[in-house]
Amino acid sequence: MTTLTTTYLGLSLRNPLVASASPLSQTTDDVRALADAGVGAVVLYSLFEEQIRQQEVADYELVAMHEDSFGEATSYFPDVDIVAGGATPYLRHLENCAGAVDIPVIGSLNGASLDGWAQCARQMQDAGAAAIEVNPYAVPGDVRVAGASIEQRHVEIVHAVKSAVTIPVAMKLSPFFSATGTMCRELDAAGVDGLVLFNRFLQPDIDIETLTVGPSVTLSSPVESGIARTWIAILRGRVKASLAATTGVETGADVVKYLLAGADVVMTASALMRHGTGYATTLLGELTGWMERKRFASVDEVRGLLALGDGVDAAQYERAGYVAALTHAKDMYGDFLVRS
Repeated sequence: MTTLTTTYLGLSLRNPLVASASPLSQTTDDVRALADAGVGAVVLYSLFEEQIRQQEVADYELVAMHEDSFGEATSYFPDVDIVAGGATPYLRHLENCAGAVDIPVIGSLNGASLDGWAQCARQMQDAGAAAIEVNPYAVPGDVRVAGASIEQRHVEIVHAVKSAVTIPVAMKLSPFFSATGTMCRELDAAGVDGLVLFNRFLQPDIDIETLTVGPSVTLSSPVESGIARTWIAILRGRVKASLAATTGVETGADVVKYLLAGADVVMTASALMRHGTGYATTLLGELTGWMERKRFASVDEVRGLLALGDGVDAAQYERAGYVAALTHAKDMYGDFLVRS
């Protein structure tokens, strides 16, 4: 009999498919639908510290408008929770979702200051989050900032959040580090419980007719999964932290590939947004069907089967793969390129 149960961040999950942070978790009913479709856990959409600060200012101004009102009119004061500040709507949503489903609900946080990271993380824990995914999504546009300082900031965030909470903490990383493996090992040494590989940066597009720059939001595709699979295969067994794969999951085959590389869980949002929440059932069915066909009884038997072993030189492995890929490309397209 095939079983899909697994663990992530020390949490017991019924299967390794996790709904990653996206608009699909905007309401309690949305989260309940994801759980009903079979996912093992849900990561809520991200809470941004800037949103909290803006709401705190708005809340303060709303109350200040009535501070000189007569005592008899105190019942007219707006019902605003100043203690919890602008995070209140998100925290209430988190609390409702955690109480509505029997799978782990993970909060997603994008802070701007170390104090903000710690404070918001603590509030998420109090609201019932099973874990926290910190997402330091920031494009270092200042060309004067050195890479070492950016990397150190990631480590400081882990220390700040871990010191504020007792629940597990994962960090969602960008693939654009000068030495991704070293960065992951430093975060591992700092105590992070999980690494989510990798974040996708939303890049602006140019409208050549209006001569304007605007946001470009696209869903991921399987062609983007190669870099995440490569690093998961390299890191498996080299860090203590759980490894979560994200980006490029479209079919059950993509889930299988990530597990073979060594992922503890496989996250998806684009496929569910493209095909609907119920598509999670299809992905899990395809995973189960493959395991039964290959006679794997559990996810543990699959995980890391094609990861790099301890005795393998990752750099040499990557170079060998690069050379093989170029040779293959030459064999396939060489004549065409010459004719062109």
